[in-house]
Amino acid sequence: MAATLLTSDVDERDREFASGERTAEGYFRVEGGMRSAIARGLAYAPYADLLLSSGVAPSKQLLAVAAEEVRQREQFVLLAEQRLAYSLVMHEVERARSADSKAIVIVTGGPGSGKSVIALSLLGELARRGRTVLHATGSRSFTQTLRKVAGARAPRVQRMFKYFNQFMDADRNGLDVLILDEAHRIRETSVDRYTRAALRTGRPQIDELIAAARVPVFLLDEHQVVRPGELGTVADIERHAATMNLPVHRIDLDGQFRCGGSEEYVEWVLRLLGLSQAQPAPLEPDPAFPVLVADSPAEMEAILEARMADGYGARMAAGYCWPWSDPRPDGSLVPDVQIDGWARPWNLKGDRAVGDAPPAPLWAYDPRGFGQVGCVYTAQGFEYDWSGVILGPDLVWREGRFVSRRAENRDPDFRNRMRVSDEDFDRLVRNVYKVLLTRGMVGTIIYSTDRETRQALRTLVGNRQQLDVSWARTSTELDAFAPTKQA
Repeated sequence: MAATLLTSDVDERDREFASGERTAEGYFRVEGGMRSAIARGLAYAPYADLLLSSGVAPSKQLLAVAAEEVRQREQFVLLAEQRLAYSLVMHEVERARSADSKAIVIVTGGPGSGKSVIALSLLGELARRGRTVLHATGSRSFTQTLRKVAGARAPRVQRMFKYFNQFMDADRNGLDVLILDEAHRIRETSVDRYTRAALRTGRPQIDELIAAARVPVFLLDEHQVVRPGELGTVADIERHAATMNLPVHRIDLDGQFRCGGSEEYVEWVLRLLGLSQAQPAPLEPDPAFPVLVADSPAEMEAILEARMADGYGARMAAGYCWPWSDPRPDGSLVPDVQIDGWARPWNLKGDRAVGDAPPAPLWAYDPRGFGQVGCVYTAQGFEYDWSGVILGPDLVWREGRFVSRRAENRDPDFRNRMRVSDEDFDRLVRNVYKVLLTRGMVGTIIYSTDRETRQALRTLVGNRQQLDVSWARTSTELDAFAPTKQA
């Protein structure tokens, strides 16, 4: 074997050293070349140290490529308050550069108000102007989808999409702007099991993010805090800003561009789930955004399939109320979500496709995601034409309001009662369903596993928006309630 290795073709990048080159004591002979090869390699160590200690910032070339990529995308058109938020950030960036100052911008808004459109528009324009800018989120699904979409034609652009926990040792004010999309996902700290000991300081993640840029921009929806340990609220940000004596500029987006532009529907969801001071009330009819209550998950799925046949996109999502298995050895998915004889698998857990199922981060984006049931962690931050939502037994209607039932929930993040009180669970599970119920752009279909809850939903949705079983044969009846798909 040694003779074969020694006679093979090698170069300076591909060296081989056989056991025959060892001395009796077990050391490699100097003349054998291994020690000198190592020494030559170590001569580059200072450059490696320089690379590892370099700041987290994009190069000028990368900024130019990103600017071109975003500029060519027609969907990044700003409207109403979106333009105001965009202009405010641009103004603060130029003022911070000229006055050597620092400021924080907070942009709040509900689902579909255009927060991510603002974020990507800012990314493109700031890059075009040569400003150092990065985009970050706390969502694996959202970040990986942005990398895939925005960096499809220019893979280098993918490097501009980071995670919140990647700024632990970033240079202070090393960026002009750090765009923090889905900022309601900010955690207590960035530490995880892979964090080096030197960085386990207990420093709040929000401190790291504020420190990393002259103008950190937080885009958030406080009703989308769905996991314990998430601290992305306006109060959290303002409190940290006050300790640093930093000015805060806030803009609330009032426009509604998801859910058919129906602000009434979003308000109805908030009232329904007890997230508003107002009491639940019947939903006023809105031909632009039909809301249907299905009698079974099979009915819900069939309606969505009919819409897909007409050229729409659709997804099914549910509360985390069923076990979640890994794929079988043969690659098939386990149909864990089982309801009265109907069964479907959850979306995948990992970053690799299995069979026809897309990887978890791309479930909401990849058309193959329809065959699985998504959860809040894969649905949050995304939108699709038609949304099917399964309300699990962890939130049921009793005596005129929703009541949470913790024992019915399977989310491992909610198991620790010392960390997540019953009060916290109640708030978080309502936010979970608020997220799921506001993903649709054209229409929403709701099904509850609880009979009493379904009856209450039929009353609160209104008889006008009910369908009979003709959906199984034709989508003609549904067309009376939904807008025509535009080419």
